[in-house]
Amino acid sequence: MQVAVGLCVALLAGWVSGQVEVAWSAGYGALAVVLPAALFARGLVRQSASAHPGAALVGLLVWELVKIALTVAMLFAAPRLIAQLSWLALVVGFVVTMKVYWVAMWFRPGRRKSGRKI
Repeated sequence: MQVAVGLCVALLAGWVSGQVEVAWSAGYGALAVVLPAALFARGLVRQSASAHPGAALVGLLVWELVKIALTVAMLFAAPRLIAQLSWLALVVGFVVTMKVYWVAMWFRPGRRKSGRKI
C-alpha cells in the first residue's frame, strides 16, 4: 500500500506543479520510507525462526537501527541524487507514505469493533 500511495503522491505532485523535478522529489521521499521498511520486514521475516525470545528482541532492535540509518542516509543523499530537489515535495512524499500504514491498519479486514459501553 505504501508503494501505491508513494506513486500516487509523486504523480499528483508532478501534475499539480507541472514540474518533473517535484514529482521526482516526492517519489524519492516515498522511496526513503518504502525501501528501509521493506529491508526491515525482510530482516525480521528471515530472523523469525529464532526460538529464543532475547535473540528476537535484539534482532528487532538491530533491524530498526538499520532501517533508521538507511532512511537518514537516503535523506542526506537526496540533494546529490535529485537535480533541482524540492524539499517540500520530498517531505510531503515522505510523510504521506510513512503515515499510510495507519489507514491500512484502520481498514484491515480482521479489525474488531469494541462492543463495550462506558
